[in-house]
Amino acid sequence: MASLNKTTSPDSVLQSESLQHDLTLRVAKSVTLTLGADSLVVADDRSPKSGRGCCGLLSKSKAKHVVSLYNIVDAQVQGTELTITYTVPGKTNGVTITPLKYPLTDEETVGASKWVGKLLDLAYKNSQQRKRLKILINPCGGKSNAVSLYETFAAPVFAAARCEVDVQTTEHQGHATEIVEKLDANAYDAVVCCSGDGLVNEVFQGFGKRPDARAALAKMAVALLPGGSANALTLNCFADNHNVSFAALAIVKGIRTPLDLVSVSQADGSRFLSFLFQATGIVAEADLHTDHLRWMGEARFLYGFFKSLLAHKGCPCDLAVKVVTGDKQEMKDRYAKLAAQEYDPEADRLRVEVAEKDPALPELKYGGISGDVPDDWTVLPGETMGIFMAGNVPTIGSDKNFFPATWPNDGLMDVLTIDNSVGRWRSLDLMDEIPKAKFFDRKEVNYHKALAYRLVPRYENGAISVDGEGLPFEAFQCEIHQGLATILTKSGTHLESFGP
Repeated sequence: MASLNKTTSPDSVLQSESLQHDLTLRVAKSVTLTLGADSLVVADDRSPKSGRGCCGLLSKSKAKHVVSLYNIVDAQVQGTELTITYTVPGKTNGVTITPLKYPLTDEETVGASKWVGKLLDLAYKNSQQRKRLKILINPCGGKSNAVSLYETFAAPVFAAARCEVDVQTTEHQGHATEIVEKLDANAYDAVVCCSGDGLVNEVFQGFGKRPDARAALAKMAVALLPGGSANALTLNCFADNHNVSFAALAIVKGIRTPLDLVSVSQADGSRFLSFLFQATGIVAEADLHTDHLRWMGEARFLYGFFKSLLAHKGCPCDLAVKVVTGDKQEMKDRYAKLAAQEYDPEADRLRVEVAEKDPALPELKYGGISGDVPDDWTVLPGETMGIFMAGNVPTIGSDKNFFPATWPNDGLMDVLTIDNSVGRWRSLDLMDEIPKAKFFDRKEVNYHKALAYRLVPRYENGAISVDGEGLPFEAFQCEIHQGLATILTKSGTHLESFGP
């Protein structure tokens, strides 16, 4: 029986006897479905039988089956049948869609429908159900298998969660920018890229070209299904940058989260929106000079780093930074304070309202590269620069947590410099410390929290990488915009990375 009715009238005696409380539902006379804080418990008290029961589970005496609420993507009553759809994580092949089905009588359907509402509320919590997704697939991304990855591993998850999907394949470089520039911001909840970070980059440039850029960035989240060689956005948001079905489930359950963006400007007046990092020197060269080796996956970055390290003589520059703090202990304290905060859905609603009232892309507070460096900026040593990086997310690739002190929307970028006097072999030792969470504390690593910076190269034929894309090798200036964009994360507050 199935009911939420607690009365003891003759017509509902069986229902009241079978219902433990409003979070427990009894079906098939002896199967109970109980909602816990983070799981659904299916208990079957039927006598042992051969085969499987109506719920699709092996029938045995007092068998219990626990399903994580995170893995439940849908539940509905159709006619006289209750169906609960959930995903089963696999070790290598991602998730498998699994339904639980139970027959209901006509009298039981109303009570079961109310219970389903409670189940979905708990299963999604602060995440939006049945998201409207604009899917952009780059067929040439990574190993050129993005289309098959989407169709095989992501599409079934979105269908099971009853998401509305609008799928479009990009046809040329920059096509995603053109699509997003004209996209109806009220028609979709998220733009989902199936490729690598390069497609995400194009999407953000498309937002930046819109007259309502700020409003559109607040309304529509951006997410990534890993189909490229790095997939850093997936790694930061979902702690996995390889498994497409895991990422699809994380998008289904993802919670809207503000993300800082960085404006990168150069002398020609161009303005580039950065969501990951900016770099020059060895890291930039390792990234950009191995573009022809994308078939190697992430191994190309390691190859490029070693090659650049052996040949590199530093990247001397003039560097001025609008510093907020250079005290690493203060950064740790800031991070701990932010990590203690809880998700506030009202704050997200207000952020969208504010953006709609002032919808245009924010003006550059510190002007462009052509103006004088403001007097209150700090000039940092750059004559013997070995590595320069700045980031607004922790991780730029697997085992590459360069910026552990970053927070997705604290309004600050993290500027990292390493002097060339450190030498090649100590530089290798420092890189080895990154996966061990010891990199941040090394004295050779100079680390600042900043609002803006300007970098002017003092040498020729170098490389500037912004989110993995190359810019002309010339002076550039960056400033951060707090909470300008929206992404999907598991928590709604933090990214999936260890802190400093």
